[in-house]
Amino acid sequence: MQAARYRVGFVPSRGLNPFAACHAASTASVWSSFPTTVSRFGFAATRSYSTPKKGLIKQIEQEQVVAVMGGQWGDEGKGKLVDILGPHYDVIARCAGGSNAGHTVIVEGKKYAFHLMPSGILHQNSTCLIGNGVVLHVPTLFKELENLEKQNVNVEGRIKLSDRAHIVFDFHQQVDAMQEEAAKSGSADRSIGTTKKGIGPAYAAKASRIGIRVGDLRYPDTLESKITNLVNHYKRTYNIDVDPKAETEKYLDFAKKIDHMIVDSVEYVNKAYDAGKKIMIEGANATMLDLDFGTWPYVTSSNASVGGAITGLGLAPNKIDRVIGIVKAYTTRVGAGPFPTELKDKLGDKIREVGREYGTTTGRPRRCGWLDVVALKYTNMINNFATINLTKLDVLSDLEEIKLGVAYKYKGQTLASYPSNLEVLSEVEVEYETLPGWKSDISKVRSFDELPANCLKIVERIEELSGCQIGWIGTGPGREAMAVRKAD
Repeated sequence: MQAARYRVGFVPSRGLNPFAACHAASTASVWSSFPTTVSRFGFAATRSYSTPKKGLIKQIEQEQVVAVMGGQWGDEGKGKLVDILGPHYDVIARCAGGSNAGHTVIVEGKKYAFHLMPSGILHQNSTCLIGNGVVLHVPTLFKELENLEKQNVNVEGRIKLSDRAHIVFDFHQQVDAMQEEAAKSGSADRSIGTTKKGIGPAYAAKASRIGIRVGDLRYPDTLESKITNLVNHYKRTYNIDVDPKAETEKYLDFAKKIDHMIVDSVEYVNKAYDAGKKIMIEGANATMLDLDFGTWPYVTSSNASVGGAITGLGLAPNKIDRVIGIVKAYTTRVGAGPFPTELKDKLGDKIREVGREYGTTTGRPRRCGWLDVVALKYTNMINNFATINLTKLDVLSDLEEIKLGVAYKYKGQTLASYPSNLEVLSEVEVEYETLPGWKSDISKVRSFDELPANCLKIVERIEELSGCQIGWIGTGPGREAMAVRKAD
């Protein structure tokens, strides 16, 4: 697979680097959606919507490396598709985030909740890798392993931990909570609404070059001095009671329990690639929470878009064949931050209850609103989704009408691109398209041609507006409740 030079509007052949090329549908839709931006930068772009490609799902299943990324503010249902596609892949890898992620899989009525573990762990032929881009809270890992054992899932020899992954200590979680509380004081509440799992402080320690990595646990002679240095760093600012010696002893004990799982993950994943093994990358959080591209500062502390798949594993960009976007049929987010299509009324409450929109990690109620197509176009532009899985469409089955947020207006002008500043984003007015609902149960639907007419029209309109082909539709919580686009 070779990298390709390209210009906007040129659609290269399938064999070229997918990161240097735009799919026809996404290219046309994204650039036609941003006429001011196109004009400003002098690009000429195709301005037509391409009909969905036939047989794309089968093509994706045959690719060697696929990345699954969230296209909204998280909680879209990434774990379910990873679980469904899992049997096709030899290695399933987490590339970013930590125990702040919450991926739920329901199999025959049995619920599995994962925070660190890749969702493919339920498939015995898959090896699960926690990559270097993840921050690892070891006690949470142990708890997940214990739960899997109770649920009779055999994980022996199937879990690999990157020696380059940074460690989340309990005192990172204390600092996280202290920072949130401090942000609430003063004249304005500036708290982010984090999960308080220590993710931000752990990534900050990584960026400050004082963090401790999983591989450090193999060197007891130097571990205590590293932990002491990290603890003293926090003690200068926060009132935490941590004994570095006791912490070292605890982690040396942890090291004995996980040493057999630790690998040079960069070598491991690239050797797997060279051997022809199929690899699926499971993103955490989502693009609108990405540290660089999300609704700053109400974001997570890692790159939760496709860039994180590269830096979080050490795979070259041209080794990733396709990116699948996971997008809920409506929008949710947890914690503080802008949410243009939010429903702050009884309808929003109804969607929350029908969709069981409560955080897997924290149990917090999620804020709910209409599907934000503006945000979807933006995340598609960043990730170049080959196709998307539209999840939880069944939640909307009872509604008389469905609204799609199709444009943002600021001071009377339609915005040409997604705003980067809260000053603008907090004041946008959303322009909606309203479509009639279908008012019937779709929980037994397993293919697109079984969808009610009005339901299919909404699906097709989302494809047209976003430029993303929809390959799967979630029609219920269980593994089996998925409608698939059939190949002609």
